[in-house]
Amino acid sequence: MSSERGKDIAEGSSLIADHHQPPTPSLYESQKRRDWNAFGQYLKNQRPPVPLSQCNSNHVLDFLRYLDQFGKTKVHLQGCMFYGQPEPPAPCTCPLRQAWGSLDALIGRLRAAYEENGGSPESNPFATRAIRVYLREVRESQAKARGIPYKKQKKKPKQDRPSDESSSTLFFS
Repeated sequence: MSSERGKDIAEGSSLIADHHQPPTPSLYESQKRRDWNAFGQYLKNQRPPVPLSQCNSNHVLDFLRYLDQFGKTKVHLQGCMFYGQPEPPAPCTCPLRQAWGSLDALIGRLRAAYEENGGSPESNPFATRAIRVYLREVRESQAKARGIPYKKQKKKPKQDRPSDESSSTLFFS
């Protein structure tokens, strides 16, 4: 029986050791870090490369337009016979784009990541009027293309959430 007890103690000590590992980041935190690193890589790939400290809303808009090529949402063009139809009966050649909701969520994560990585709220290129106007235009054009009126939802009351300190690889210098 003493060997059983020794086994339990050994297993218990490994549980204690496991308990001290850093917590797994939430899905939101993982997405935010992935998006932040992708945006940083996009800036580095520009010719000439753009330092994060010189990034402005034009770079953000270019990034959003660049992402459109990877979109999965069919957005009918005005000349398309299915323009304005929420459920077209046949396929068409209209382009696939990033959905407005995806872009809106992306900007929210990048806006937070910018400030968490040392950027000031006053100079945040993700929080500019130009970005808000672009997102509104995308939302309205996609709603018209699908024949779906956009209805603004009422805001839910904010709940206090603990902040999670996690590191990203791209910082201001």
